[in-house]
Amino acid sequence: MTTTKPPIWFWIISVLALIWNGLGIMAYLGRAFITDEMIAALPEEQQAEFLIEYPAWYTAAFALAVFCGALGCLALLLRKKWALFLLVISAVCAIIQHIYLFMNVEIPSMVMPIMIIVFCLFLVWFAKHSASKGWLS
Repeated sequence: MTTTKPPIWFWIISVLALIWNGLGIMAYLGRAFITDEMIAALPEEQQAEFLIEYPAWYTAAFALAVFCGALGCLALLLRKKWALFLLVISAVCAIIQHIYLFMNVEIPSMVMPIMIIVFCLFLVWFAKHSASKGWLS
């Protein structure tokens, strides 16, 4: 199977997507490894967010969403078709995670959760489109 050379915007989107998912990994690690002392040092309105007990499956969905997203974006940069598989897993996990939030946690703003879901779905489309154009092998 031959692949064609992707345009420059493919590389720009892929790099930006990898940075986006890297920020997601930082958010996950920050939540996973925050200590009680660190929580106490936060402003009171932010402390409440960290004191919510999330189920283990929620944490697993969060981890899968960000790590599969980052690996999927790395696979895009490597021009591998399996990027689509990883980005689908990421999107499904992010959607499950945010549906739980919408139903069980009072969120001050819906902008970021909706933006995350839209971006995940965009990346799935982007990977599928890239594969159909022959940019991925």
